[in-house]
Amino acid sequence: MFRKEIKVLDCTIRDGGLMNNWHFSDEYVMAVYNACVESGIDYMEIGYKSSEKAYSRDEVGCWKFCDDKDLKRIVGDNNTDLKLSAMADIGRIEPDDIPLAADSVLHMIRVAAYVHQIDKAILLAEHCMDKGYEVTINLMAVSNIMERDLEEALADVAKSKIPIFYLVDSFGSMYCEQIERLVKKYQEYLPKKTIGVHMHNNMQLAFSNTVTGIIHNCNMLDTTFLGIGRGAGNCPLEILLTFLKNPKYRVRPILKVIQESMIDMQKEIEWGYHIPYLITGTMNQHPRSAMKWMNSKEKNDLVAFFNRMNEKMDL
Repeated sequence: MFRKEIKVLDCTIRDGGLMNNWHFSDEYVMAVYNACVESGIDYMEIGYKSSEKAYSRDEVGCWKFCDDKDLKRIVGDNNTDLKLSAMADIGRIEPDDIPLAADSVLHMIRVAAYVHQIDKAILLAEHCMDKGYEVTINLMAVSNIMERDLEEALADVAKSKIPIFYLVDSFGSMYCEQIERLVKKYQEYLPKKTIGVHMHNNMQLAFSNTVTGIIHNCNMLDTTFLGIGRGAGNCPLEILLTFLKNPKYRVRPILKVIQESMIDMQKEIEWGYHIPYLITGTMNQHPRSAMKWMNSKEKNDLVAFFNRMNEKMDL
C-alpha cells in the first residue's frame, strides 16, 4: 500500500463549495488549510479560478474566484510543504484571468473539461504551464463518453505537454471493473503521464474505486474531509489516509476539523449518501436532478423520484 509516488489532493473547499455556493467562513477555510498542512497532505484545492463574466459575486463566495487577496488572507505566503491548487472550467474563465505563478500563492491549476472541449483544455493547460504552474486536465463525465471519442481525446492529450490526466467518475456511476478498464486504457495511450482519480460516492464506491486506481498505479488521488462534495460527495480523506499507511500522513488533524466544524455543518448542508443520488448514479445521470429533489418538500418521497427518473430514461 505504501508507494512514495502517490500524492493526495484535498478538494474540500472546491468540491464542497458546490453544495453552498462557496460561502464558507474564513475560519473554516483556515481550519481546513491548517489541517492539510499538519496532516502532510500534498495539495489543497482551495476553489476555482473563474471569470466574473461567468459568475456574480452576489451569488457565489470568494472561493469561486480565488483572488490572491482572499488566498493570502487565509494562507499568507504559504511557507509550507502544502501546494495550493485551483480548478478552471473550460468556458468559465479567460486565459488572462490567470496570473503568473510567480505572482500567486497557487502552485497548480487543474483544467476541467468535457470530451468535446479537450482541444480547449489542452490549450488552457499549456497556457498555465507557460505561466509557471503545475497543471492537470480532469476529463469529466467519462462514464458517458463514447469509446471512439475517448480514444481521440487521449490521443490528443498524448501529444501535449500535460503531465497529469485525471479519470473522473462525475456521476458516481462506475464499478471497480470499469475503473480498472479505463485506467488501463489511459495508461496505454499516456504511458509517460501520471494518471489521477476523482471519484464520487453515489453508490458508496468512491473509496473502493480510488483503491482500484491505486492498485493499478494511479498516483494522484482526490479526497475531501468527511467526503463533502457535490451531492453524494467524494472519497473521504480520513478513510484514504488510514489505508495508505504512509508515515508522512497524519489523520488526527482531519478528525479535529470534522469534529469541531463538519458534524454540525452536515446538518445544514446535506451531502453524502442519499437514495436520490444512488438512483442517478445507477442510471448514469448527472446528479443535478437529485440535488434539486433533495432541496424540495418531496425529498423523502423516494419512489416518486425513482418513477420520475425512469420516465425520463424512457423518453
